[in-house]
Amino acid sequence: MKNPIADLNKIFDSRIRLGVMSILVVNNEIGFNDLKQMLELTDGNLASHLNTLEQAEFIKVHKGFIGRKTSTTYSITTLGTQAFKTHLDALEKIIKKL
Repeated sequence: MKNPIADLNKIFDSRIRLGVMSILVVNNEIGFNDLKQMLELTDGNLASHLNTLEQAEFIKVHKGFIGRKTSTTYSITTLGTQAFKTHLDALEKIIKKL
């Protein structure tokens, strides 16, 4: 019998990273402040979780300017989409076995 948690991705153990990925799956791109507001997080807390996802190459960071103000947006990568889908499929299998 296969280990039921073998396909779970440790990066998604955090509810915050799970939330970020859930938001990015349904949005092409989203800004830092919008993510912060949706997840009700501080700048530092969100930034550290986004950094983890970026290091894993699950998200892409887009930095630019709107007028004179900096603008940072995020999008999910193909690798991130695949990893998140695998994680959700593993969760679904676990739930169905209960």
